[in-house]
Amino acid sequence: MGAGGRAAALCLLTLGLTFHVTALKSQLFARFGGSSSSGDSNISYETLYFVQKIDHFGFLEDGTFKQRYLVANKHWKQPGGPILFYTGNEGDITWFCNNTGFMWEIAEELGAMLVFAEHRYYGESLPFGQESYSDSKHLNYLTSEQALADFAVLIQSLKSTLAGAQHSPVIAVGGSYGGMLAAWFRMKYPHVVVGALAASAPIWQFPGLVPCGDFYKIVTQDFAKSGHNCDANIRNSWKAINNVTSTASGLQWLSEEFSLCAPLKSPVDIIVFKSWLQETWVNLAMVDYPYEANFLQPLPPWPIQVVCKFLAFDSAVSDHQLLRGVSRAAKVYYNYTGSASCLNTSQTATGSLGFLGWFYQACTEMVMPMCTDGVQDMFEPEQWNFQAFSDECHAMFGVRPRADWAGAVYGGKDIASHSNIIFSNGGLDPWSSGGVTRNLTGTLVSILIPDGAHHLDLRYSNARDPASVRAARQLEVKHFQQWIKTASTPGL
Repeated sequence: MGAGGRAAALCLLTLGLTFHVTALKSQLFARFGGSSSSGDSNISYETLYFVQKIDHFGFLEDGTFKQRYLVANKHWKQPGGPILFYTGNEGDITWFCNNTGFMWEIAEELGAMLVFAEHRYYGESLPFGQESYSDSKHLNYLTSEQALADFAVLIQSLKSTLAGAQHSPVIAVGGSYGGMLAAWFRMKYPHVVVGALAASAPIWQFPGLVPCGDFYKIVTQDFAKSGHNCDANIRNSWKAINNVTSTASGLQWLSEEFSLCAPLKSPVDIIVFKSWLQETWVNLAMVDYPYEANFLQPLPPWPIQVVCKFLAFDSAVSDHQLLRGVSRAAKVYYNYTGSASCLNTSQTATGSLGFLGWFYQACTEMVMPMCTDGVQDMFEPEQWNFQAFSDECHAMFGVRPRADWAGAVYGGKDIASHSNIIFSNGGLDPWSSGGVTRNLTGTLVSILIPDGAHHLDLRYSNARDPASVRAARQLEVKHFQQWIKTASTPGL
């Protein structure tokens, strides 16, 4: 395999491709809004649709589509009360609406209306219906720039047609890819939104901005500090897999030990299996929450600590013993509830996300280099190979990625001219590798949550929340209040 092949091979082998980039699969599973820990079933909202242009930046394609958005105005103070606007991720907007607890919990305090806008090409917001993914001509309109324009047009329409909203200040909120969009929204449309909370937003995870290996270093650090020899034994497991699967009996043993739904039979199966395991460790790093949660899978509190209890071997452990421990560790992630009869290596994330849509975005403007060296991380060495990545994108979609486009459009690290953006990042979250983790100016501020995994601050509050995330949320609300006050007071 070329650079990063294992991680993307999982889904793409079914298409007859062996993808050469770790970034695709890792990117996909990092950008969702996590599930609620408290599961507030009392939230209510109205589902609405807004007619959007398919192409905001040209005039030949004059078609339209219906963008879905959700509105909750129970606590909205009219006239002029603020609007918290969620910039939708790569998935069904109802999922994010139901699970971005922070917005629901502060709505009454701020007297705010909540609006959750779905990203084009995801959920029900398909510009060409189900044909949206049928060819690259249709996918051509799936870009972050078009999505931001959708959000701007929607907000301007709401403020002009909704009684009491004409002077309402709007704050963008988003997590992960949605957090990137929230930050970029404030940068590109400062007249539309007065500020933005960009939670776990890797806006610098692009070529030339951060080292390609930092993401997997953070994953490894999470495991290293969660149990004795935990990272070392995962690092050793790859060779153990190679040794055990060198025989037919070993393939059968490993398949049975992991309770795989489909037994391993070929070298390609081993590639897929390793990809599946690598993704498992990455996902666990993102969802290492202090309480029982259901982000991608039902998991116990501090799941990496639980996983590492099965991997606390010394260096003399045999391959079979080591892989038995790896199997038990993986089942913490895939079968914590005990309800799974077998483990399917081709199903690792929720169906609420748009696989093909994000693959296309990663193959065009969202080029996020990732690599491993097997020394500073616990994975097999894989270099970043842009040419191999480009070739596979061309084979799949007939397009070539533009490595530097995101930097040209959004400024890369040269963003000090912007204002009123909060960048929050968790110390446990591997995506902090591409996030803004220091104050850039007095109004481009970083909030660090040392004990936080992926956008913990956007989740519902929980009795087991660390003090750092409680403090982060309080500070975020203070910034919101200041932005609202300034926007509502002429001359400030």
